[in-house]
Amino acid sequence: QVQLVESGGGLVQAGGSLRLSCAASGRTFSSYTMAWFRQAPGKEREFAAAISWIGRITYYADSVKGRFTISRDNAKNTLYLQMNSLKPEDTAVYYCAAEFQKNSDYAAVVKYDYWGQGTQVTVSS
Repeated sequence: QVQLVESGGGLVQAGGSLRLSCAASGRTFSSYTMAWFRQAPGKEREFAAAISWIGRITYYADSVKGRFTISRDNAKNTLYLQMNSLKPEDTAVYYCAAEFQKNSDYAAVVKYDYWGQGTQVTVSS
């Protein structure tokens, strides 16, 4: 089992940058595929990025590709999301998620068992 705590959200102007962090408990962080999802007001939770537990292969939603970078530091049990060139439409609560040794369906919300509480990102125009 793993517990997740996000941080790093805030208010930023369009074109700016933020880096989100997700601290994970437990000793097997390296065995979890990790992901970032986001949920805007009145919308469903959507996939943003994922990084696999083996090979650190990364996956991105088309809406963030080229602007966001997901990474992980297994020694620190921490997941990151570097967000550049932010747009007002990136405004949402950002959640990190984890699934043990997940090898498929990286973008599927229902396929992740563990979630953080979320951190608000607001991009002003």
